[in-house]
Amino acid sequence: MLRKASTLNGYAIQATDDELGKVKDIYFDDEKWGVRYLIVQTGSWFSRKSVLVSPYSIVRVDDADELVHVSLTLDQVKNSPDIDAHQPVSRQLEGEYSAYYGYGHYWSGPYLWGASGYPVLPLPETAGVAPLDMRPDQVAARAVDNPQDEHLRSADNISGYHIAGTDGEIGHVEDIIYDDEAWAIRYMLVDTHNWWPGGKKVLISTQWIDRIDWTDNAVQTSLTREQIKNSPEYDETSPIERDFEVRLHEYYRQPGYWD
Repeated sequence: MLRKASTLNGYAIQATDDELGKVKDIYFDDEKWGVRYLIVQTGSWFSRKSVLVSPYSIVRVDDADELVHVSLTLDQVKNSPDIDAHQPVSRQLEGEYSAYYGYGHYWSGPYLWGASGYPVLPLPETAGVAPLDMRPDQVAARAVDNPQDEHLRSADNISGYHIAGTDGEIGHVEDIIYDDEAWAIRYMLVDTHNWWPGGKKVLISTQWIDRIDWTDNAVQTSLTREQIKNSPEYDETSPIERDFEVRLHEYYRQPGYWD
């Protein structure tokens, strides 16, 4: 199922023994376009204001009750490496985090999740084991030495970025659309009204994004204004069906990610 990232905001994270907190944002990577973590506001039960929850631990999303069920306990989260979700997360810190929970390294393989296209957990023998017997402050200190590893981006932060085609600006990013099975980002939701009076909302596949300028808050695509103007319109009141995706990709004469 394809979802807007913002729809998860406010959903409660239900651990196996109690509520962990509420989703406030997501981190995605701008290399393979995967949703890597939910940023969770913990509330008053925990000294940390926010923690990261990986799709590896997500069991299911319950839209009726606005819950995200995870295979974690509160104690597991309390004893996990201290990652400040308000600061850039380095690859070094991610490695320590993954080692603690027994997750795979999604960056160590050709697919979206390393050796797989889906966040499938490896055997659980090492889950919940502190990495290298290091204290959280030691983990954080090691991460400071690797600032060049920064690659995770906030979905909330990219909202409002300008979208530029080959012949000028075409709108701004309103949201990102992800697949809740593979946890892959498939599209950017673009609002063209600020460029084209009487405009519309459209989807641009992440496969058609050339680059993101994080300094100038801009997304560059090789599409033209005319292409965007005449592309199929995105209807927010309806779920995104495969028929619409096929029509969208055929319009741009691009292969589908499902091929």
